[in-house]
Amino acid sequence: MHDSLKGRLLVAGADLLDPNFRRTVVLVTEHDEEGAVGLILNRPAETTVVEAVPGLSPLVDADEPVYVGGPVDQQSLLVLAEFDDPDDSASTVFDDVGFVRGDADIALAAGMTRRARVFAGYAGWSAGQLDDELEADGWILAQAEREDVFEAGEELWADVLRRQGGSYYRLLATMPADPSLN
Repeated sequence: MHDSLKGRLLVAGADLLDPNFRRTVVLVTEHDEEGAVGLILNRPAETTVVEAVPGLSPLVDADEPVYVGGPVDQQSLLVLAEFDDPDDSASTVFDDVGFVRGDADIALAAGMTRRARVFAGYAGWSAGQLDDELEADGWILAQAEREDVFEAGEELWADVLRRQGGSYYRLLATMPADPSLN
């Protein structure tokens, strides 16, 4: 098993064609011998947080979309936030970025966080599965930055690839979503 990848990014490689993960950037939120869990950062849904869960409005801007965190349990909502004090998070992912407690008083949580994103569902891997996918070059590992989590847009995949440096990653970042249109 790789050392824990918690807090790292998985960037979908060119050969990863699974429609759930094609051209995605996933933040690994847990990784141990039992498996791994992560959130897709660059898949905004058409539904805004206020439309889906008005009670979360103190945490996010009114027009902020819910993000599709992955194909697993899309009825569950997870809130990732940047905390003033990481000890206030239910679980820290990296630096001061962590999860808002499920039973949190939202107004109180809003006062302890600088910004937040809401995700429906998550990505999950069984024991050894993510390690196997990494060995098969399905994913490219990258360092996570706060802006990847909270400012991620449609271009995040290409942006993170370009950040890796080298001609291969720069070329991959320019690959069109549908190569047949090239």
